[in-house]
Amino acid sequence: MYKLFFLTTLLISFSSCMVSKKKYTALKTELEAANARCTEQLAKSQNDLYSAQGQVAKLNSDLVIANSSLIAKTDQVADLKEQLADCKALRDKQLTQVGDLTVLTQAANDNIKETLSQLESKDKYITLLQAAKTKADSINLALAVNLKSVLKEGLDDQDVDIKVDKTVVFINLSDKVLYKSGSSELTAKADEVLAKIAKIIESRPELEVMVEGYTDNVPIKNNCMIDNWDLSVKRATSVVRALQTKYNINPNRLIAAGRGEYNTLVPNDSPANMSTNRRTRIIILPKINEFYDLLNPKNVPQ
Repeated sequence: MYKLFFLTTLLISFSSCMVSKKKYTALKTELEAANARCTEQLAKSQNDLYSAQGQVAKLNSDLVIANSSLIAKTDQVADLKEQLADCKALRDKQLTQVGDLTVLTQAANDNIKETLSQLESKDKYITLLQAAKTKADSINLALAVNLKSVLKEGLDDQDVDIKVDKTVVFINLSDKVLYKSGSSELTAKADEVLAKIAKIIESRPELEVMVEGYTDNVPIKNNCMIDNWDLSVKRATSVVRALQTKYNINPNRLIAAGRGEYNTLVPNDSPANMSTNRRTRIIILPKINEFYDLLNPKNVPQ
């Protein structure tokens, strides 16, 4: 800038002194060149200023982010300090519990000895139960085989069903095998079937016999029957009475029960299903006292 001022002053001086045109032109050219260089330098300085301002803005942004991160780290440090305090408290509590366990060690040893003694007794009882179940399963299996053998002749498979379930044997007989329609009166076919069943029952005096009557859901009411409850009970009673009077089964072993239209095997939504539900079930089961005899500790296998 000082050079430009000097040249300008010199140019004026020369002009005033009537310098030659050639020198004047040279000075003018030099002045213009110097002016261009100054303009270029000024533009570069402005660009440098803008760049510096951008860097300042970025640094300010980085400073804000750094402050936020510092605050977050400070909060994390505070949380970690709280967790550390909790861990120390838990450690102190566990140390106290360990001390208590040390005091209880002798009592725990005594309890363990007592528990082992009880387990030994329970093992013997479990052995007893297993033996009783094996015996009961063998009895029921033999009973079911005998029944299927004597009942297979003269009966349709759909009319009789023999099953072993847990400690009992079930004989399901359709109503058309035993009774006249809508009645509790036994048919001639019923006498034939009950005679076969009675032989098996008579050979096993240690077993009881429960007879359950079932109906479908069609209401019944006449001079002899009030409803399906009445019909089911009278049908069961007819069978029990026949076993007692015709086949000399001890009545103390017999139980009669009516289940009415309830406890169905299938929904009463078709003639076939209704026929399935109209049945009499004869249940052969161990006497209660006989069953408990199986559980007598004296009978535990040695």
